[in-house]
Amino acid sequence: MMSKHRYPAADIAVVERVIRERRDIRHFVAGRLPDGLLDRLLEAAHLGPSVGYMQPWRFVRIVSNETRMALWGIVDAERVATAASLPTRAADFLKLKIDGIREAAEVLVVALMPGREAHLFGRRTLPEMDLASTACAIQNMWLLARAEGIGLGWVSFFDPEAVGELLEMPPGSRPIAILCLGPVAEFPAAPVLESQGWGRRLPMDEVVFEDRWKAGAGGTPTAY
Repeated sequence: MMSKHRYPAADIAVVERVIRERRDIRHFVAGRLPDGLLDRLLEAAHLGPSVGYMQPWRFVRIVSNETRMALWGIVDAERVATAASLPTRAADFLKLKIDGIREAAEVLVVALMPGREAHLFGRRTLPEMDLASTACAIQNMWLLARAEGIGLGWVSFFDPEAVGELLEMPPGSRPIAILCLGPVAEFPAAPVLESQGWGRRLPMDEVVFEDRWKAGAGGTPTAY
């Protein structure tokens, strides 16, 4: 029996489509976001679920080219350091484009707010729920951006302390993402890391179990 709260089938199909076609974008083309879209994207993020209703997300919009280039320098330094730490695929990694900071129409830094330890509701045994909540906020933004035909890339290669110092963040805050947003030439049919042989979408029987952890499933990730 279908729920009386169910959306129309066409609406559900759109939701499923945007989930399937969301991509982590690194390549952008020249252009600006449509008027008002950045505000709508930030509002979508701010409507995200948060444990204990703590709303731990904070956003810093990067508006000066000087700050943008300093941020890119921090990311590039980590790109080189990450390559040096990879045991088998350093050269392959260096061929990847890991950010669109210099080309994107907009750059946002997403951070966890200071004073999060005061929120015990839902965090007493799982303090990382502040991070999980903020990831949900980013996903809201990501899906709306894709529906609007705008690319969004989540950059995670950076030294949090260096970014915090650059943006004069208060003690206790923690940057967790650099988001690049802007027009794109296309959305890849498959995730780039999948198409370039870095991984594959796992089959459902390797990630969904019943009652107990399935023996032999969910093994150790590949070490590169």
